[in-house]
Amino acid sequence: MQRAVPFLVVGAALAAALGLLTPIGWVQSWLIGLGLTTFAVYGWDKARAKTGGWRVPEATLHVLALAGGVAGAWAGRAVFRHKTRKREFTVVLAIATVVWAAVLVVTSA
Repeated sequence: MQRAVPFLVVGAALAAALGLLTPIGWVQSWLIGLGLTTFAVYGWDKARAKTGGWRVPEATLHVLALAGGVAGAWAGRAVFRHKTRKREFTVVLAIATVVWAAVLVVTSA
């Protein structure tokens, strides 16, 4: 979890900027900010996987998805073809998708 904190801070900063500068709601701002951050982290981790070096722990990728970066995680898997063979990632992303879809439904009503 500790390694996820800097990424969560970046996502929260993006979300705050979106929330303050655009008319979209705070939940949507959060999902976009965390989604963009998570997408970038997936890309960075894939690049590191190809070149060697420090990798982003899988737990960090899960935390980012569960914290609201679910769209970025799905997009990162598709675009970078990263973590697509790991069933655990599919399960975590499916759960996060259902939870955040419910949050959107409840907060949009």
